[in-house]
Amino acid sequence: MPLRWNIDHAEKFVHIVAEGRVTIAELEAHFDDMVVQKALGYAKLFDASRAEPVYDDHDVLMMGARLSAYTANFDSGPLAVVGEGSLLQTTFKRFVNISPSKRPAAFFKREAEARAWLADRTAAPGP
Repeated sequence: MPLRWNIDHAEKFVHIVAEGRVTIAELEAHFDDMVVQKALGYAKLFDASRAEPVYDDHDVLMMGARLSAYTANFDSGPLAVVGEGSLLQTTFKRFVNISPSKRPAAFFKREAEARAWLADRTAAPGP
């Protein structure tokens, strides 16, 4: 499967890995699962370093409508995407721009940087 994810409820963390051709239907399935498992508010690390996005403008608009419905009803946690190349960066920007969520989101070349960024956003506040 080109898109797989693991939801860690104890850590409130979702690790998503994309390998190969990823369609909008697969992205929708992972969002639906996060909603069903009440994990949309968790921190998310999306490793897209081996992904090939396969969707058009219509698909992106449809995903935007779905994300609007989700964010109207559920909190959304921070998102760190790992990958390289202009296609992945452009795809990331398109999805962030269509999402009405006010969550922090950032694009990284290295997983360690993404994890550190997420840790900064999910650490418990001090006294």
